[in-house]
Amino acid sequence: MKILQVIASANPAGGGPIEGLKQMAPVLTSMGHAIELATLDDPADAWLSELPFPIHALGPSRMGYGYTAKAVAWLRRRRNDYDAVIVRGIWGYHSFAVWRALKGAGTPYYVFPHGMLDPWFKERYPLKHIKKWLYWPWAEYRVLRDAHAVIFTCEEERLVARRSFWLYRANEKVTNYGTAQPPENADELQAAFVEAWPSLRGKRIVLFMGRLHEKKGCDLLLEAFACIAGRDPTLHLLMAGPDQTGLRGELERLAERHGIAERVTWPGMLEGAMKWGAFNAAEVFCLPSHQENFGIVVAEALACGKPVLISDKVNIWREIEADAAGFVETDSVEGTVSNLQRWLALDESGYQRMTANARRCFRQRFHIERAAERLIEILNEFAR
Repeated sequence: MKILQVIASANPAGGGPIEGLKQMAPVLTSMGHAIELATLDDPADAWLSELPFPIHALGPSRMGYGYTAKAVAWLRRRRNDYDAVIVRGIWGYHSFAVWRALKGAGTPYYVFPHGMLDPWFKERYPLKHIKKWLYWPWAEYRVLRDAHAVIFTCEEERLVARRSFWLYRANEKVTNYGTAQPPENADELQAAFVEAWPSLRGKRIVLFMGRLHEKKGCDLLLEAFACIAGRDPTLHLLMAGPDQTGLRGELERLAERHGIAERVTWPGMLEGAMKWGAFNAAEVFCLPSHQENFGIVVAEALACGKPVLISDKVNIWREIEADAAGFVETDSVEGTVSNLQRWLALDESGYQRMTANARRCFRQRFHIERAAERLIEILNEFAR
């Protein structure tokens, strides 16, 4: 099967959607499928050269919406070259362009909303939601309505998506999602990471990895860490991720006010060996998000055998709780403190059981091969 993936931007700072695609593409290729990517990026954007599949950069795009006149014309010209088109994310011109180009054509298209229909956004940004309502009936509603399938990455995402807009119609499907098996040289990666950040040597690292964004609950984690830091002087918080909205300065000032500035490290975005080194150097992973569709970083932490401390707004929390692969609490300071305290209360045998549970949870639920197999099942339902 020849599959075209369409995304607004392949910039790795965008987080989950492009990272998930990068993880899945090699698996689909190994299964005999051909993968290509169309993006609204400028062809000169540096990150495009790092991707391991053919890229069609249709930008540069204009405004935050990402409009580019090239997109529809290119998609119409090439639509018969593909057996399926998969749209990654919504609320950008890339999804509307696919609808315009493929509506009524023989090429089926599918949409991964990637959590962008979560009602949290409606509650947190009511003015933006009104703006989306003006856009919804003539664009995104039609994109979802006419898709051969709207694919959700867990059952929780599918259920909450129905609460965002009353005018909603979609052929809903659910697939597993996840990540690839991490590199096997864990000790070597950990050693290289600590060598790059020698101040972390001998520390019990609580790892946050993701965009520094208000929805991720970064402030909750800092305040909660301040509450438990006195229990062990070796505890250290590693806040790894890109600062897309200028939030880091505010978070650093929060750490200073709580007297933990020297116990927090901000390495920026970590990729490749440094990313896996951070996972392996950490004792536990923490993500107290207010909204999280899936959280590939959660799956990556599980793959490395790290217990995960997450909020019940991370949509795979039920799976984590059922598998005893971590602890789940509310997206609040109190909930985050409780998660950290429950982890600290584990004895060595309890911690080792949880690390084994984490690896088992990854293998059974979130290995990228399971996700790829399920995706192909869905595409085959509508194959030409």
